[in-house]
Amino acid sequence: LGVRLIFLGPAGALVLLFFLLPVGLTILLSFTDLSTVTFNRPTFVGLANYRELLRDPFLPIILKNTAKYVVLTLLFNVGMGLTLALLTSFVPDRLGDGFRTLWLLPRITASVVYVFIWQGMAAVAPYGLLSEITGISQNWIQQHPWFTVVLANGLVGASFGMLIFTAAIRAIPQELLRAAAVDGAGLWATVRFVVLPLLRWPILFVTAYQTLSLLTSFEYILLLTDGGPGFYSTEVWALHAYHLAFSNYYGNARFGLGAAMAAVLVLLGLVVSLIYLRLFNFRRLLEVPRIEVD
Repeated sequence: LGVRLIFLGPAGALVLLFFLLPVGLTILLSFTDLSTVTFNRPTFVGLANYRELLRDPFLPIILKNTAKYVVLTLLFNVGMGLTLALLTSFVPDRLGDGFRTLWLLPRITASVVYVFIWQGMAAVAPYGLLSEITGISQNWIQQHPWFTVVLANGLVGASFGMLIFTAAIRAIPQELLRAAAVDGAGLWATVRFVVLPLLRWPILFVTAYQTLSLLTSFEYILLLTDGGPGFYSTEVWALHAYHLAFSNYYGNARFGLGAAMAAVLVLLGLVVSLIYLRLFNFRRLLEVPRIEVD
């Protein structure tokens, strides 16, 4: 037991310090009226912040935007990541490794620089690449905000799934692929009946991780549209919590109300995780493989 505690101690301390403690503080702040006005004398208000959230007339718009952002970007991330992994795993290693390296460039690029590139590509003609290619001179971020938000996030997020799926495909025993070839299976049949069933666990992990990440991420939306153009057209839950707590239009940063929104987001993440574990039959994935002996 002592050896286990020694090895688990550093990881446990990190989880406590950077995950459990911030969540606890967020929930505690959500029960107060802490803001720039009451910073020196916050008071306990109970569930008042949560009741205010329920009365917010713009809550349905924000929920709709959040669902739209998470679903569309998740489909792009997981689908494109899986597609890239399959395409680059059945080509010569040098070609596949080179392509994956190029696809990682958006992820390792600073967010502000990455958004500057997007703003340049989406500008009106003759400055914008998209306007020049399509022959339609317009600001693509202003005219098609969801297209740019999903694509900008997707190009970064797909690289994560690409690496996980590629590693999982390479871990498949070659004997299974050779047996499929001997049985006359083509490339598509091998992928469908051999590779994809063995990727169930990686798909669960990437889907759950990306969903939780998208629920709490707003970085690229903040830099690209800041919730616009217009009134709450791309405002998602996490971005609205940030605006309430740190950068709202009225100059009064309401930390307590923003913490309440963040606490709801934590609860939503837990519910989504449980749904995924149930949907992918998590218990069966962890079962010890059966060995049949004749």
